Amino acid sequence: MNIVSRIRRSVANRNADVFVRADFAAFGSEAQVGRALAALQRDGALVRLGVGVYAKAKTSVLSGNPIPIKPLEVLAPEVLKKLGVEVQESRQMREYNSGSSTQVPTGVVLGVGKHRIRRKLGFNGKLVEYERA
Repeated sequence: MNIVSRIRRSVANRNADVFVRADFAAFGSEAQVGRALAALQRDGALVRLGVGVYAKAKTSVLSGNPIPIKPLEVLAPEVLKKLGVEVQESRQMREYNSGSSTQVPTGVVLGVGKHRIRRKLGFNGKLVEYERA
């Protein structure tokens, strides 16, 4: 069984929806895993959210292109937790949930603890923004 089929089976059997490249380090060298992930991305089994970050994919009913199986708002906190970053609500979300503001927050803004985040996460031009919480 080659690396592509081993990684495909591993992705299908996992409950997680997001993966980092290090999750598949046991399957081969870094270059082999990278080529296998690129092949799975071309096949539409995975979509790339950032450098070394992938999510399970499904086919869009509108365009027929692969899209993540969950929205970016749900997947981004999972990725950051997997990378060891504490994720909190953003200021706008806290104000809206407490009732002190009636403006509905737009975009994907995540509150992070004291970590400095330089990683860009996103899909199809929609990027995650970070703010100190």
